[in-house]
Parts: sequence; C-alpha cells; structure tokens
Amino acid sequence: MSEQFVLKTILDFASAHSLNGYDGDCARLHGHNWKIEVEIIGYKLNEIGMIIDFKKIKKYTKEVISELDHSYLNDHPYFTDKNPTAENIAKFIFQKIQSKIENKQVKIYKLTVWENDRNCVIYSK
Repeated sequence: MSEQFVLKTILDFASAHSLNGYDGDCARLHGHNWKIEVEIIGYKLNEIGMIIDFKKIKKYTKEVISELDHSYLNDHPYFTDKNPTAENIAKFIFQKIQSKIENKQVKIYKLTVWENDRNCVIYSK
C-alpha cells in the first residue's frame, strides 16, 4: 500500500437558515456559527515536501464560505431547490473547493460541517 498524506484545516462562518418541510423548531428562522473542517488527501509530495500549501486550502475555503457568511442561506442560488441542511451545505462547500484545486493528484478526502459542538455532518466522495 502506498503512503498517503491527509492535511486538515478548520475555518468558520455564521449564517441563518430555515428548513422547509421540517416538523420542528428548525423550520423557523435560526442561525449557527458553523465550523468547517477540510481534509485534503495526496499521495505524492511536491519538490518542497508538501501535497498542497495550507494557505491555498484556506484561501479556497474562505472564498467559498464568504458566499455563505452572514447570509440567509435559503436565499443563496444553490439552495433554490434544496433545503440548506448541514448535509447540503457540506456537499456545496466540498464541490466548490474541489473545483478550485488545480493539482489532479490532490483531492478533498472529506469535509465536516459542525452546526454546534455536538452535531456535525461528514461528506466525502
């Protein structure tokens, strides 16, 4: 088995949402301070001994979450036909970050979205 490297960085953002069709309190407008964990996997180090620079992953993640930060998620174009659940938020962020990574040998391993200290969703592909 070949070696692998997993890089992890954590960022956060704040936003509000309401869950359509949900039978409970979350159907009403409410907010979260979301924590995002991005894990990147690679199998070959570059010439300076990295799979990818942490600064790049942070930059890409900040670009993506800036679309969501301090917003009402239900108004975001991605959530026009999707509920802004933690699951759909994780998938959106994962796909957007992956599209920014130019090195085809480096991929997102998994993305974790925490809506509070006790509840999270992990998305991988």
